[in-house]
Amino acid sequence: MVLWAAVPVVVVQAASSPALIVFGDSIVDPGNNNGINTIIKANFPPYGHDFHNHTPTGRFCNGRIPTDFIASRLGLKELLPPYLSPELSTEELLTGVSFASGGTGFDPLTPRLASVISMPDQLLLFQQYKERVRGAAGDARVADMMTRGIFAICAGSDDVANTYFTMRARPGYDHASYAALLVHHAAAFVDELVKAGARKVAIIGMPPIGCVPSQRTMSGGMERRCSEGHNQIAVAYNAGMKRRMEEMQAKKKSTKTKLVFMDIYGFLMDMMMRPRAYGFSDSTMGCCGTGLLEVSVLCNALTSSVCTPVSDYLFWDSYHPTEKAYSILTDFVYDNYVKKLLLD
Repeated sequence: MVLWAAVPVVVVQAASSPALIVFGDSIVDPGNNNGINTIIKANFPPYGHDFHNHTPTGRFCNGRIPTDFIASRLGLKELLPPYLSPELSTEELLTGVSFASGGTGFDPLTPRLASVISMPDQLLLFQQYKERVRGAAGDARVADMMTRGIFAICAGSDDVANTYFTMRARPGYDHASYAALLVHHAAAFVDELVKAGARKVAIIGMPPIGCVPSQRTMSGGMERRCSEGHNQIAVAYNAGMKRRMEEMQAKKKSTKTKLVFMDIYGFLMDMMMRPRAYGFSDSTMGCCGTGLLEVSVLCNALTSSVCTPVSDYLFWDSYHPTEKAYSILTDFVYDNYVKKLLLD
């Protein structure tokens, strides 16, 4: 009895879903930009500072990103790979991938300005992916993935921060009409995904983008306050997209389709305004370099030092949260929204 009790019992939990399929921008890009012709990359130090073997994988973070944590909680795998990875195995392929591309957005102008993969092109890659899964595991596996798989979409921040405010590429739009433009394109993307057969679809709302370090620096004045304009568009977009998702869901009552809007704005704002309550000492500066503007190529091992300890900081660079912050945010998202998708 004593000998038996000393042996640890490992319980292998069955996965809650057959696959996690992700579309979007740098928040959920695990390295798709590595092999494309763009300067928006993160496959060099100090990115990956706290990743396994300190490896820069292309994730815009010091470690894991939200989709890694969600894949883990679903019981699928510890890391969600990029679809464009040349090392992608058949086993990895079958349990889900990310098509996300850092710097992209719902506004068609955004990926063109950044030379990254557009949302419509991510959908085309998904169609290619489906055929690869079909070839590897058959029609039944594809059908199960479409019916029970979790489909997540995360984009919009780059539209606001880069296309609208930094590049001023939409001069004919005020805050409300630009938010409406983004809702139109985001809803169209969800609709196309559902038409392709996806039955459990979640879209992640926009964060308080005006409060990330780079936008405080560029638009927050001498005191680096949150930029009200950025946040106004985010709030309007979230309200509009939540309404559209509810309308689309109402039309799908006769099917098994589940559409969920994941509202992270209030939770992230609380993390930013009350960082100590979440175990952080700083929420207005990035950990990389000066913390004011460094992101992507500006956050590099040659010109940027890394803060210590990283765990004190909510933001890794001037735009993206740390692994610790993502872990906290993902627990909120999983417990409040992903679990709803898992219910039959």
